[in-house]
Amino acid sequence: MKMFTKLALVSSMAISANAMAMQSMDDAALSAATGQDGINIGIGISKIEIEKVLIHDNDGLSTTATLNGTAIVGGTGTATTTSSGAIVIKGNGLAPSATNLNSTNGIVITAPMLNATDVDDTRALASHNLADLSIDTDKGTGTNGAFLNVAAAVSGLDIYIGEIGVSESNAPSTTAVRRGAKDSGTGSNYNAILSGLTLKTGRTSANIQLGAAPQGAMIVLDTKMIGGLEIKNLGIIDNSTKPTGSDGTGSSAANRAAGVIQLDSIKVADASGADLTVNAKVSVVGKTDTSNGYLRIITGSGATTPATDVYIKGVHLGSGAAKSIGDVEVQGMQTYYNDGTANVKGSMITISGH
Repeated sequence: MKMFTKLALVSSMAISANAMAMQSMDDAALSAATGQDGINIGIGISKIEIEKVLIHDNDGLSTTATLNGTAIVGGTGTATTTSSGAIVIKGNGLAPSATNLNSTNGIVITAPMLNATDVDDTRALASHNLADLSIDTDKGTGTNGAFLNVAAAVSGLDIYIGEIGVSESNAPSTTAVRRGAKDSGTGSNYNAILSGLTLKTGRTSANIQLGAAPQGAMIVLDTKMIGGLEIKNLGIIDNSTKPTGSDGTGSSAANRAAGVIQLDSIKVADASGADLTVNAKVSVVGKTDTSNGYLRIITGSGATTPATDVYIKGVHLGSGAAKSIGDVEVQGMQTYYNDGTANVKGSMITISGH
């Protein structure tokens, strides 16, 4: 969820940056144009459709790859683009309906809806915008203290994600932006790994600082997601039990379908209420003599970080048609990470290439 929220924020920043680049305006001109110093921008987008998203691993999994000194089984390449693969998010190919918006599009993002026509005002911004931005610049303090501040309020979203699979990548093109995968679901190379899912988020707010970032991170989220986070219709696919040559219909033993763990819904909220506290700091850590840099995400707010309740409804093993084994409930889940001096409530995630 946080990554999709950040995607919306970054998209909003890109739109506003392009608009601001059209004409140089000083603070006095901004004040005259908007009635105040700085500028406010409302991103009035009600729906976003993306046909496919592909994340390419350009060197694949080397035959000599190891993790913590242990060989990783299954590498088929020699750490070159000849073995590159891709994660593919695409439409599920099922008939479109009120509950299936992913027939031809891998990702569909809409305003939070109660039904086909009514917006859920408990999760939407009062403006009904995708995001409302307040942009200011400040000289800061000390040497190199100047920064750009973007305060963002982001509407709750209904995010529909189609089928997610893995495939062989095409070679990068020297003439076109589009690269794509050699097989996105119609041939023998592609394997589905998730049947899709739906995310329902509540409205959130974030503060972004570029430059000196006196708040201590590039992006700071300190808010409550109204109504919590809900994930629906998540299917985890295991192709290892599907025979070679099977058409996946399940019509016979030879055509056995891939195994699926189907979860009807996952609801996440604070243990103390119906909303979900969101505290996170996102920083991009630069190169040093021992590291080429990485993305760092720290969640939680120390001792005041609330515990989390998770309710998983409808757990189906084998296929979505199998009877549910029941519901699973987790109460008062609390994570910790070591900040260098002690274990504190929250988590730290680092992401880098290898």
